[in-house]
Amino acid sequence: MRRVRLLTVAAVAVAVALAGCGSQLDPDTVAAVNGTTVGGSGDTAAGGVDGGTGLTADGGSGGTTGGSDGSTGTTGSSGGAAGPATEGTGANAAAGAGKAGSCDGFKNQTGITDKTITIANISDISGPVPGIFESAQEATRAYAAYFNATNDICGRKLEVQLLDSRADAGADQQAYTKACDEAFAAVGSMSAFDSGGAGPAEDCGLPDIRSTTTTPERRDCATCFAAQAVDPGAVNGSMPRYFLSKFKSATQHAAVLYINAGAAAVNAEMFRNAYNRAGWKVDYFKGIDVSEFNYAPYVQEMKDKGIELVTYTGPYQNTVKLLDAMQQQGFEPEAFVQDSTIYDQNFVEQAGDNGDGVYAWSTTELFDDYSVKEMQLYRSWLEQVKPGATPNYFGLYAWSAARLFVEQAVQLGGKLSRASLVAAIKSVKGWTGNGLHVPQQVGTKVTSNCGSVLQLDGGKWRQVSPGGFACGPLLNGN
Repeated sequence: MRRVRLLTVAAVAVAVALAGCGSQLDPDTVAAVNGTTVGGSGDTAAGGVDGGTGLTADGGSGGTTGGSDGSTGTTGSSGGAAGPATEGTGANAAAGAGKAGSCDGFKNQTGITDKTITIANISDISGPVPGIFESAQEATRAYAAYFNATNDICGRKLEVQLLDSRADAGADQQAYTKACDEAFAAVGSMSAFDSGGAGPAEDCGLPDIRSTTTTPERRDCATCFAAQAVDPGAVNGSMPRYFLSKFKSATQHAAVLYINAGAAAVNAEMFRNAYNRAGWKVDYFKGIDVSEFNYAPYVQEMKDKGIELVTYTGPYQNTVKLLDAMQQQGFEPEAFVQDSTIYDQNFVEQAGDNGDGVYAWSTTELFDDYSVKEMQLYRSWLEQVKPGATPNYFGLYAWSAARLFVEQAVQLGGKLSRASLVAAIKSVKGWTGNGLHVPQQVGTKVTSNCGSVLQLDGGKWRQVSPGGFACGPLLNGN
């Protein structure tokens, strides 16, 4: 790949090594950030949908017990090593902004006992790409461990029920049917085939606060929301417009490739339409089957068509295969672009030199930016729950979803019910997960219109788009 070097930006000193290297923050650092507040960053509205161009600038995690179906587990609300002490007492110390509601009238109900509130996390753990969304479960467990260390919701601790959607719509449906009967809400879930559980969740009134949404069916579910709000028909225009401004010639000979599974095909078509509306010219549009091992024909076709900019939608494991094939055939486009699925240390290690120079579109702060105190908190508790775990995009939004659930539940207090929680979530806007990501319009389920462009340079990610998050109008992908 031709290494296109943009203007160098000042490097931000890394506070600690990546969690994948086995490091963790010391308890004093964690204690210093436990009292931070959460909440949105104002009423930032998503941009209009158009086709314009231009860039605007008391215990730990506890143990787990398997379920009778072999695919579940429960993270206990007590047991394990005690976490660092937090400042203040009561649920609001961890819940953050917003006043804790009175617990008068609090009632036990499905998923709530005198001692616990059970939240289910239904994510793809097994399937064609084993462990693809395990980070969502790890992050949800991590937030529950953090919260349970010193806080409760009207005397109840959190328990996390772990269910495997197995990258299958039918399994997602089965898991949500189980969660309807056993959990109060679903939190931080992530599945490539999330359409399956939409019906059961809505039918039983289950509040579902996901990491992100991947299908139109899930987006249309009345009780389903996501920390990363997504409207499949609206595409954030800032990314294609950034590359139009930097590599205009290359964008006139672009390729859109995608993994031919789940919602990727539908989303890729939306991307192609939106990119063309932004001023690109997509000359090559192709799906690659999950079981495909020979990427050479796709690379040859791109070479024959004179492709100069490649975008790909799929798991980073498949990205590595594509990059390997490009290197073997001497195919060097001006730029290779993917979403945040490759902003993962595992990708960096597996891709090696072939990954150097690739771009990622991100809606989150950098994982090693410890000026963001919530990032310190996420990284520290992730390390406590699973030492050596690697933070990633899906895990970060799952942590954000768990924080959002706790904040809303604490504020409702004695009025907490499935229906009241759903009603409260509908009014959430400008949600940043306490500074972890761009403002998300959770309640209205509108795609964020902001983000940044990262580039992998010498095995390290750095932001190459100017300033913080660039924002602009959304693009119609239909």
